[in-house]
Amino acid sequence: MSASHTTGKLLVATPQIEEGVFRRSVVLVLHHGDDGAQGLVLNRPIEAGIEAVLPGWEEHASRPATMFQGGPVQLDSALGLVAVPGDPPDPTGVRRLFGGVALVDLDTPPVLVAPELSGLRIFAGYAGWSPGQLEEEIATGSWFVVEGESHDAFTDHPHDLWQQVLRRQRDPLRWMAWFPPDPSLN
Repeated sequence: MSASHTTGKLLVATPQIEEGVFRRSVVLVLHHGDDGAQGLVLNRPIEAGIEAVLPGWEEHASRPATMFQGGPVQLDSALGLVAVPGDPPDPTGVRRLFGGVALVDLDTPPVLVAPELSGLRIFAGYAGWSPGQLEEEIATGSWFVVEGESHDAFTDHPHDLWQQVLRRQRDPLRWMAWFPPDPSLN
């Protein structure tokens, strides 16, 4: 799969990834080009309140209103992923990536931008791949590449997202949703 064709898609970890932040993860690919790829792990809520890090944003966050670990890169930085309904022009501080998915500048006062959004999630860190790395991981079976749905990034049930995304795929990929967390116990 060429690099540009994964932008906007979901990477669903295969059982080949057995540990770490990518185990049973669902990653939204924000950018994939000749310079590498960046994305956000959508299903890793962490025990960190948004209000302590970014005052004013928590009341606007999609539920569960907590921080999420977006990946292993730059965990000391925060990214705001938002859903922007309608067509451009976009609200102040918002940079549309594809469709209704955008990043919000978290230095923008929330009262200026939040009323224009239909979803908000705050991530600590992101997932990153060097040039050619993601293509190699896909080729060696670490990731399934699937279409996302608009609510995936803002689901109320992030712990169930891996199974939810796989269940809506066609057979035989759909069967992976029932793959046991520890096959040795099967």
